[in-house]
Amino acid sequence: MPEQILSIIIFLPIVSSLLIVIQKRVGAVIVISALSSAFTTILSVGLFFFYDTSKAGLQFVHWIPDWILSGKLSVDYHVGLDGVSLLLFALTAFMFFLSSIASWSNIPKKIKEFHICLLVLETAVLGVFASGNLVLFYVFWELMVLPMVLMIGIWGGEERTKAALKYFLFSMAGSLFMLGGILTLYFKTGKTSIESLSTASLVMYSEPLQWFLFFSFFLAFAIKIPLFPFHTWMPDVHTQAPTVGSVDLAGVLLKIGAYGFIRFCIPFFPEQSLFSQTGVQILAVIGIVYGSMAALVQTDIKRIIAYSSLSHLGFCILGIFSFTTEGVVGGMLQMVSHGVSTGMIFLMIGMIYERAHTRNISEFGGLAGQMPMFSTFFLIAVLSSIGLPGTNGFVGEFLILIGSIKSNVWIGGIAATGVVLGALYLLWFVKRFLFGVSKTIQAKPYKDLSFREIGILSPLVIFIFWIGLYPKPFLEILNSSSNVFLNAATTQSIAERKQIQKDFLGTGEQRLYPDYLSLGREPKSYEDRLGSFQSKFALPNLVTRKETIPKPEDNLENLENSIESDFDLEGTPKENKGN
Repeated sequence: MPEQILSIIIFLPIVSSLLIVIQKRVGAVIVISALSSAFTTILSVGLFFFYDTSKAGLQFVHWIPDWILSGKLSVDYHVGLDGVSLLLFALTAFMFFLSSIASWSNIPKKIKEFHICLLVLETAVLGVFASGNLVLFYVFWELMVLPMVLMIGIWGGEERTKAALKYFLFSMAGSLFMLGGILTLYFKTGKTSIESLSTASLVMYSEPLQWFLFFSFFLAFAIKIPLFPFHTWMPDVHTQAPTVGSVDLAGVLLKIGAYGFIRFCIPFFPEQSLFSQTGVQILAVIGIVYGSMAALVQTDIKRIIAYSSLSHLGFCILGIFSFTTEGVVGGMLQMVSHGVSTGMIFLMIGMIYERAHTRNISEFGGLAGQMPMFSTFFLIAVLSSIGLPGTNGFVGEFLILIGSIKSNVWIGGIAATGVVLGALYLLWFVKRFLFGVSKTIQAKPYKDLSFREIGILSPLVIFIFWIGLYPKPFLEILNSSSNVFLNAATTQSIAERKQIQKDFLGTGEQRLYPDYLSLGREPKSYEDRLGSFQSKFALPNLVTRKETIPKPEDNLENLENSIESDFDLEGTPKENKGN
């Protein structure tokens, strides 16, 4: 396979958009857009057959040194995929392909301009998931904003301008925080490579600076996902966005926030991530419960699913910040599952809106009798969103709950109530939407799904049951990548990173985690990795950092004492110290 294959996939959509610019016929625009997305999807799925699940590093790497060179500034062009980015990369290509086909019937004006925005946005999202350095990541991150703002502002609902402005302001706020962090990291370390920074140490810098860097990335991703209380932009944007915009936003764009936590916050700032763990988990649980309760009182069916997304993505964050194998893998898998299930629901909301021209739930009812095919597909999507065993939603949610209870039994227990609340509001929604008697449906009968619409939804149903009944291929892809993030946040890894360019034990012995690839080795047990001895459910409390760094000539006993004072390992069995 040529090393440029990943770059070809990333830039194929935006190159196709240039072809659309010179087209005058609407038919040619639609065909070019659909073919571009189709080829992008085929090539992306093809990467699965060449992906080595035993390796933790980036694969399909395309590297051009000195891509940007000016004076002492040198930035490489570096793209590649690991397990988590591979799944999200393929999901992006797949959802944009379905969006392109779905747009044929629900975009009535400025069709050429719409497809240009759609293809530019696709390249931006693909680039975000494949970027191997911070500069390239930020370029693609910023490229996402304008197409999405235009899609909302031009093809959105009655209050589209307000929603587009809100999305723009929130996005720019997060971007400014992250830009400050990226520039500070570069000027302090001289590095932009994600793999290099994942094993670098910031211990020589002041603690306030380290926390500034952590929060500069954390806030950008918390706004994007969004994490409670940064969620206020999402319901309005979902409500006003066109169907395709909602599909891509819920199916792909929101996942970038969770991806950022995994790719940047934990590997770059493991000690700060561990220290913030309980606070982030509490915010995630609040989002789970609040999203469920808010969904119960909505009348617009788009807003119901928007608040449902807040709840489901809270589970993803909870799993990631459990720092357990089950929780991290479950959180990453749930990102993919949510993209499939919620993307399908938004597609179907768009289909019924084309027929009814309303999203007020009180106007519906009795659809099951008149639209049996639509109702069957919709019920499958909702049941997968609930997490019914046998569907994709169950596997990730189950792993997340195991991991979160292992991390903190109280937080995990409260999060489990979100599963019950989710079933409550979604089944209540289905009852009112599909069953009962409508005030208007008898006077205005609706046609069932067309062959085109069935063709759009059928692949999503296949993935719902494939992941639900046989998740092994997906879990194998995620396992090696999860090891990187788990091992980055361990007492041993943090202690090693305090020994800048020195032998870890001061005896010529090599470090356990000298580079990014070594982080991908099989992690130790949860208790050993984090030095937990009080309870199998509890993490130790991080205390103040030592002001001095152990000298190279320090012996093993001195190093053990240093780690003990940093991480409160008193009482840990002797053989587990320093792990």
